[in-house]
Amino acid sequence: MTRFQDRFDAGRFLAEKLKHHAGDPRLVVLALPRGGVPVAYEIARALGAPLDVFIVRKLGAPGYEELAMGAIATGGVCVFNEEVIQHLGVSRNWIDAVIREQQEELERREQAYRDGRQPAEVENRHVILVDDGLATGASMRAAIRALRQRHPASITVAVPIGARDTCDQFRNEAEEVICGRTPEPFHAVGAWYHDFTQTTDDEVRELLNRAAHELRIRRVRDHNPAAEFIGLKRE
Repeated sequence: MTRFQDRFDAGRFLAEKLKHHAGDPRLVVLALPRGGVPVAYEIARALGAPLDVFIVRKLGAPGYEELAMGAIATGGVCVFNEEVIQHLGVSRNWIDAVIREQQEELERREQAYRDGRQPAEVENRHVILVDDGLATGASMRAAIRALRQRHPASITVAVPIGARDTCDQFRNEAEEVICGRTPEPFHAVGAWYHDFTQTTDDEVRELLNRAAHELRIRRVRDHNPAAEFIGLKRE
């Protein structure tokens, strides 16, 4: 199976599979940073939708940091895995300390990425939740649980590449699941990209700014096509 050149290439490929969402005024594209942002940028651009990040920070259990006892996310959302908390006997003081630690990192990323912009409104909106791939799906699963608390009209999980079993599991958690390719054997997400260089905070910020600027121009031109000839070309 052909590998993607990079995340932008993967985003253009995935956008073709999401064309049925084009023109929906209630559509918003949310990327899981950082790797999901270049993919989501191409999707938002193709569909004419606003782009934002949905930042999720896992709350690791004491002594088992890879085991999530919950997660916090953009918009002040907090979800817990009560089964894990009760099984390990995690105290409220420990939970609060982990929340404070992860909240600091979440706020740092919010400030680094958005340049003062408010998070995208998702209540009663059709949300496409994007990452650069699905292996175990832990981050995506936490994002869906957190996003549900903000009451979107629907959630579409969209990834260019994913493990088939993981993609199938999400069909019970989201209204729509688009896994562009599900190769077997899967190995790892990065194995299906020629260039899987880590996306930086600066690149995330630049892409969000670019997407917001391009959407403003598109909307002005849609409302007033003559605007192209009265100064927007100079931008």
